[in-house]
Amino acid sequence: MLRVAIAGASGYTGLELLRILCAHPSAMVCLITSRQQKGQRIDDFYPAFKRRCDLVFEDTDPERLASSSDLVFTALPHLASMDVIADLLQRGARVVDLSADYRLKDPEVFRQWYSPHKTPQLLNEAVYGLPELYREKIRSARLVANPGCYPTSVILAVAPVLSRALIDPETIIADSKSGVSGAGRGMELGLHFCEVNEGFRAYKVAEHRHTPEIEQELSVLAARPVKVNFTPHLVPMSRGILSTVYCSLKPGVGAKEVDEAFESWYADELFVRLGGPGRLPATLQVRGSNYCDLGWRVDERTRRLIVISVIDNLTRGASGQAVCNMNIMNGLPENAGLQDLPWQP
Repeated sequence: MLRVAIAGASGYTGLELLRILCAHPSAMVCLITSRQQKGQRIDDFYPAFKRRCDLVFEDTDPERLASSSDLVFTALPHLASMDVIADLLQRGARVVDLSADYRLKDPEVFRQWYSPHKTPQLLNEAVYGLPELYREKIRSARLVANPGCYPTSVILAVAPVLSRALIDPETIIADSKSGVSGAGRGMELGLHFCEVNEGFRAYKVAEHRHTPEIEQELSVLAARPVKVNFTPHLVPMSRGILSTVYCSLKPGVGAKEVDEAFESWYADELFVRLGGPGRLPATLQVRGSNYCDLGWRVDERTRRLIVISVIDNLTRGASGQAVCNMNIMNGLPENAGLQDLPWQP
């Protein structure tokens, strides 16, 4: 049985990790941490865990985390993970980090969008944890940087056509809508019920921190620098992301080439489902699951490809993908603990 610990288990991603791992056939959660909830039982803090888990939150101590587990999930706030991960690695733990601290490879880019990095020597070692792109590297990694939710939805939407040079990389526009849980459990005014209910708004236009992460991975796929227009929106639902990605087709490329690209690229992927003719995905059909569902249309009039991508931001966009990475790192079936059907309705 694989022993795991969750550093930062009191947030939504920590909650989702524990929910999945409580039913995992080959992993056991031995330790959970939260500085604010230290000493409190998880089933008192989250009554959903009554009769399933009675662990007590401990302080986030790297020595205790490393000695109690074979793998540590760090579900800490951005810029906090880098305070503990180097110590965890030095003590022999393998880490899946759910923050943004190790997703970007260039320390200067990280500085521009976040702050100076405290352990830049680890940026190149960290493997970007999108299995459809980096599965073989994930297998032997000791540090996996779990992708962001928006980047997961956007990258999976264009990877097949971008890698085959079927689209113009300079024309990519990503328009994404997310449920409120994507912002975490913080009590910001803009996340209060009366501020989001029956409303719909864009935020962080032309300045969202997931932009460089999207551009980094799309540049690898295109084998050239890629810049995108990325605009996120907040919608009044608890969880889910729908991304609509627009891009111009290259001359001579039509629906047949696009269909073949998606079907061949994802033919053997467990967690990417493609819509059939006339079917576009909706967030409800992936809720609570690790699936990314994709649908697309070629607009012959404008010569543009439109791809619709849906994921659950807490599962495929965070904790489900983290568990998938844990499975790969430890030679377990990729879908271990992730086989439940989506919740619908």
